[in-house]
Amino acid sequence: MKFVDEAVIDVAAGNGGGGCLSFRREKFIPKGGPDGGDGGDGGSVFLEADENLNTMVDYRFKRKFRAENGAPGQGRNCRGKSGQDLVLKVPVGTTVIDIDTDEVLGDLSEAGQLLKVAQGGFHGLGNTRFKSSINRAPRQTSPGSDGEKRRLKLELKVLADVGLLGMPNAGKSTLIRAISAAKPKVADYPFTTMVPNLGVVSVDPLRSFVVADIPGLIEGAAEGAGLGIRFLKHLTRNRLLLHLVDLAPWDGESPAEHACAIVREIEAFSPLLAARPRWLVLNKADALDDEARDQRVQDVIEALDWQGPVFVISALAGEGTDALCQAIMTQLEDWREAERLDPELAEHELVMQNALQAEARARIEQGRVKVSDADDDDDYDDDDDYDVEVEYVH
Repeated sequence: MKFVDEAVIDVAAGNGGGGCLSFRREKFIPKGGPDGGDGGDGGSVFLEADENLNTMVDYRFKRKFRAENGAPGQGRNCRGKSGQDLVLKVPVGTTVIDIDTDEVLGDLSEAGQLLKVAQGGFHGLGNTRFKSSINRAPRQTSPGSDGEKRRLKLELKVLADVGLLGMPNAGKSTLIRAISAAKPKVADYPFTTMVPNLGVVSVDPLRSFVVADIPGLIEGAAEGAGLGIRFLKHLTRNRLLLHLVDLAPWDGESPAEHACAIVREIEAFSPLLAARPRWLVLNKADALDDEARDQRVQDVIEALDWQGPVFVISALAGEGTDALCQAIMTQLEDWREAERLDPELAEHELVMQNALQAEARARIEQGRVKVSDADDDDDYDDDDDYDVEVEYVH
C-alpha cells in the first residue's frame, strides 16, 4: 500500500433544481390556477473519518468530486427530488484546509466524525409559491442556487501520544519493536525508516499509549538535506517528544554533536515544536562499558544544558524500556486528569496544536517554494515531487 500524507481535491456540491411553471388543466375547471412545484435541493459534500484508512492514496489520481444536482419541480405541485449527498472517506487525523482562503475547515480526529465541506444549492420555487389574492395566475418562478465549490488540501497527521526524534540509525524503529507489536524495518544502515510508523504500547491492562516514529533527521534537514522536514508535521499532535540519541554513533561523531544537531533542526523548523515537552533518551547503552557510557551521557547533558528527564536504555537488549514506558504512561495520565479537572487546559492544548500545525504548514510550504524557484525545468510538477509515495509499515 502507498503512503500519501497530502492530497489536493476539488469538490462541488450539487445545484438546486429550478422551480416549475405549470397550471392546472382539468375538465370542467376553467380556471385551475398554478400548480408548479419547487425543485429539489442539491446534494452536499461531506468528509468522514474512517479508521480503516491510513493513507490519501485514493485521492492521488482522482481529484474532482461532485454531489448530485437537485431535480427540477414538476406540475401538480410535485417537488423535485433532492440530490444525494456525497460522502468521501478520509483517514482519522486528517486536517481539511480551503486553499483559496487558507481557512482550516476542520480536523477529523475521531472515527466516524463528519465534516460538511460544500453546501448543496437551495431549491428553486415553483409558480404556486407566488400566488396571491392579486396575482391569481403567476408566471414567476425562481431558479435553484448553485452548489458551493471548494479546492481543498487534505493533510494527514498520524495520531500518537508520543513522538520519536533522532538521527538516522539512532534506534527509533528498534525501540518501537521492543515496546510494541509494530514491526518496522530495522537494519544496520541509516535511513531505514522512510515513512512514519505507529506502535501501540500496552503498559498494563487498559493502560496504553501510541508512539510514532518518523524518518531520521540529519544536519541541514531544515534546508532539505536527507528526507528533509517533510515528516515533522506528524509530531504536531504529540503530547510528548522523545529525543533519542545514539551513544555509539555509526558515523564516528560524538553523541553530543548529534543531539545538538537535532535540536537545531527542530528549532529551525518550528520554535513552538521545540518548546513542547521533550525527554532525553540515550540508546545503545549496551554497546559501551560503564565508564565510557557515563562519560558520553554526561557530555550530552552538558552540551544541551539539559534540565529535563533523562533515560539511559538499550532498545535492542530491552534494558530500561519498561521504566521508560511506565514513566510515559504516568505522565500522559497526569496530563489527561489535569485537563479533565480544568477544561481551560484542554482548550489551551487544542489551541497550541492548531498553532503548531499552522506553523509547520507554513514552514513546509516555504521549503517547497525554495525548491520550486531553484528548479530550472519548465515541466516542474509540484504534485509529483511532494506527494509522498513510499511503502507504509504498520
